[in-house]
Amino acid sequence: MRADAQRNAVKLRTAAAGLFQERGLQVPLKEIARRAGVSHGTLYNLFGSREALIDEVIADLAATRLNAAATRALGCPDPWEGFAGYLTEVCELQATDPALGDVLTRRFPDASRLMAVCDNSYTAAETIISRAHRDGSLRADFTAADLLFFLASHAPLARAAASAGSDAWRRQIGFVLDGLRAPAARPLTAEPMTPEQINHLLVQEAG
Repeated sequence: MRADAQRNAVKLRTAAAGLFQERGLQVPLKEIARRAGVSHGTLYNLFGSREALIDEVIADLAATRLNAAATRALGCPDPWEGFAGYLTEVCELQATDPALGDVLTRRFPDASRLMAVCDNSYTAAETIISRAHRDGSLRADFTAADLLFFLASHAPLARAAASAGSDAWRRQIGFVLDGLRAPAARPLTAEPMTPEQINHLLVQEAG
C-alpha cells in the first residue's frame, strides 16, 4: 500500500472508531469519510464495505470488553453473582456504548471477525449460565438463547434511556434478575428460540 493510502487508512480507522462509539455501527459511511477528511470513494477503495471497516476497528475492541466481562463472571466464587454481574455489565455496555450495543444484536452478519467475537461471547454465556444452573440459583429453563433474545430487545431502549439521562434500564435488570432466580420459576408455555432462529430474527430486524 502506498504511503498516502496508508495515511488515509489510519485516518479512516480513527474516524470510524470515534463515530461508531458515539452513534453506533450504522452511522453513514459518508460521515466517516468526511470526519477523516477523505472522499467516500477512498473509503470504499481501501475497505470495500461497512462490514470490513467494522471488522477493522470494532472487532478487537468488542472482544476485549466482552471477554473481560466473561472473565469477571467466571472468576466470581458465587455462580449467581457471576451471572448477575455479567448480565448487568453487558447491559451497561448496551446503554453506554452504541457500538457494543450493535455488536451484541448481531446486526452485521457479513462482518466475519465480529461474528466470531459474538460466537465466542455466546459460548462464554453458556458457561456462565451452566455454572448458575449447577449451583441451583438460576432457573433451569433459562438458556443462552433466552439471554441473546433479551439482550437484542434491551439494546435500543437502554440506549434511548441513557441518552435521555436516565439509568432506568437498571431497574429493568433488577426485575429480570429477580424473575430468573430458581425459587421464582413457574412453568413456561413456550420453548426458547434456537440460536439459528434468533440470528434470523436479528438479520430480518436489521433489514
